[in-house]
Amino acid sequence: MAKDFFKLITFVFVWGLLNLTAVESVAFQTSGKALIVVDFDSKLVLAEKNADAPLPPASMSKIMTVYMLFNALKAGRLSLTDKLPVSSEAAAYGGSTMFLKAGERVSVEDLIRGVVVLSGNDASAVIAEALSPDGTEAGFARLMTERGRQLGLSQSTFRNSNGWPDPDHAMSVRDLAKLTDIIITEHPKFYTYFAEQEFNFDNRAPANSRNRNPLLKLNFGADGLKTGYTKAAGYGIVGSVVRDDRRVIFVVTGLNSRAVRASEAERIANWYFVQFSRETLFEPGDIVAKVPVWMGKEPFLDVTVENPANVLMAVSSTNDDIRANAIFDRSIEAPIIKGQQVGRLEVQLTNSPDPVVVPLIASENIEAGGLIERVKTVLKLFVTRTGLIERYIR
Repeated sequence: MAKDFFKLITFVFVWGLLNLTAVESVAFQTSGKALIVVDFDSKLVLAEKNADAPLPPASMSKIMTVYMLFNALKAGRLSLTDKLPVSSEAAAYGGSTMFLKAGERVSVEDLIRGVVVLSGNDASAVIAEALSPDGTEAGFARLMTERGRQLGLSQSTFRNSNGWPDPDHAMSVRDLAKLTDIIITEHPKFYTYFAEQEFNFDNRAPANSRNRNPLLKLNFGADGLKTGYTKAAGYGIVGSVVRDDRRVIFVVTGLNSRAVRASEAERIANWYFVQFSRETLFEPGDIVAKVPVWMGKEPFLDVTVENPANVLMAVSSTNDDIRANAIFDRSIEAPIIKGQQVGRLEVQLTNSPDPVVVPLIASENIEAGGLIERVKTVLKLFVTRTGLIERYIR
């Protein structure tokens, strides 16, 4: 019970120290049907429109096919040099293709480039049939849907591997952004394929050798990912741009033309880097709070952050938009070792449902107290509980 009491006064004591002022984000206006803009590091959603609506993703759903292939490569079930057979069903796909021929065999690496750079519907189908539990593209689509649910892609249902029009084939822009984050995080080696601007497969279609991602040719930090178009979906893009160790992920779909898609994508990226900046609230070594110590030779402990406490903040407002609190789940009891985690710093922005969490650690060693310190602790507790001179415990 005594420890519970000290937990209470520690929490109250630190709460008042850490109210911080930050700027309020601004809304981004788009003509697209759906939009989401996410800061990669903090996962903060900076703008959204119809973000959870299941919509036709067109070729943007090929990102899921490539993700499944990357998993197989990482697990050693396939290698980049393995050659996969092209079925008549895969070769029959129209639209954007690698112009694959039934019966030929194509390396996994060429197929990756065929999907990412050329947006090949046929290449996607070849990959799907190779990874499918039953050898069919439909079987792979069911596997994609199942794996998507495991990843938290709650609004994604796949009926094929490439986004070929189907009334039940759908993804939300939030799911596409989440999947992009997962690929960048889990497969940084393979993610580099998304930045390739040209792939001339066997000189079969030189006119169709350029990546359709309009951001890649701007030379301003774009390194992915995928465009898409069908009549039902309109023009869309999943984009990612990195500058000065900051990355933005965005998805916009339902645009009216290829030209609008290009200008909208560039406008979103520029908006992110102009309107937001990364600020460091605390560096390791900075004293975040001074908290009471239970049964120690010293009455208080200075706590600091284990890693820099960074937040993304808009530059255009002065509203109070952020609150940081030091949280301690239990009382701080001696002995304490320098570097020991004793709590956490939770930085809550009004735009984000989830706080940024940074571990709090002890900045010094504190030995366990002897008899005199223990008696003092008990007396402090007694004085407080009897309502006498509460300030003595501060």
